Amino acid sequence: MLFWLLNTYSDALATWHIASPGETRVFLTARTALATVSSFLVAVLYGPFAIRWLKKHFRERIDSASPRLNELHSTKKSTPTMGGLFIVVAIVAAALLCGDLGNRFLQLGIVTVVLFGAIGAVDDWVKNRTSKRGLTARQKFAAQCVASILILFPLYWHLRSFPQMQGLPLNLGLLTVALGPAFVLWGGFVMVGTSNGVNLTDGLDGLAGGCLLIAGSAFAALSYLAGHKVMAAYLEIPHVTGTGELCILFGAMIGALLGFLWFNCHPAMVFMGDTGSLPLGALLAYGALCIRQELLLLVIGGVFVIETLSVIAQVVSFKLTGKRIILCSPLHNHFVFRGDPETRIVVRFWIGSAVLALLAVASLKIR
Repeated sequence: MLFWLLNTYSDALATWHIASPGETRVFLTARTALATVSSFLVAVLYGPFAIRWLKKHFRERIDSASPRLNELHSTKKSTPTMGGLFIVVAIVAAALLCGDLGNRFLQLGIVTVVLFGAIGAVDDWVKNRTSKRGLTARQKFAAQCVASILILFPLYWHLRSFPQMQGLPLNLGLLTVALGPAFVLWGGFVMVGTSNGVNLTDGLDGLAGGCLLIAGSAFAALSYLAGHKVMAAYLEIPHVTGTGELCILFGAMIGALLGFLWFNCHPAMVFMGDTGSLPLGALLAYGALCIRQELLLLVIGGVFVIETLSVIAQVVSFKLTGKRIILCSPLHNHFVFRGDPETRIVVRFWIGSAVLALLAVASLKIR
């Protein structure tokens, strides 16, 4: 809406700078800031109403495979969950208000949030309204794969239209691999893996939200740089025209998470649930795929990667040797079992996430 107004009345604003050197329409920075503020306000103002409704229909059921973990988290029982609903609403509302709705990257980004949010909502509904622990692993994986394909095929056709993206190169240090149509398979692996990694991290009050806030800020900066012709050339990173508009989405994500953390800080009034963790993880992966920075996603999302690897290592170790390498997976539960205060664990994970994000962004010029 705002972008349309700026285009419609561009003649009246002729004295202003109409287009940036990055080929992104005017006021991108201002629109990103407005998207951040507006999504924060939507989350904060809509949050109390959503929480009251969720409290009546969707309360957290402490029912993990670990009796001791269930005991340690017993105080969280009956806390409203599916708080991701008002995160998704805030992101989509801000994107529609501030974004260029003719931009393919923005369009597919909104679709990513909605599709993965719907998968998470179904999983949360099954978990909280039936005796099951949500969708089965196969059902969730299949749904995520289908959603990824619906997003990545259009993205593939759009990206390949750029001369510098022919072959869709994957930069592996000094080695560059041309993906071609295999981009869809690679992208599906990245999206599903990141989505589930964030989901595994969402186990303590504010943990996933804070780490996502930091990762989203990093990708907002990276999207701006990738969409800016001059800055991309200076940093020697892929310049993809139009990806600057992803700043609107990531700005909206930042604002929505700030609003959500208002209610999710310890002791949490509401939990994110799969309704929030799945779409936010998928959005990070989608941004990385658009700007061809999947390897930086590994660094920026390092906390999510470590949490995922801790689960894999725990399962493999137990099946092969009958022994566990940590007290309880994912990793944050190891510290819970050790007796560390929840707030200390969460803040230290935030610090780790911030350091990784700074290192990733700093590495652009080093490379």
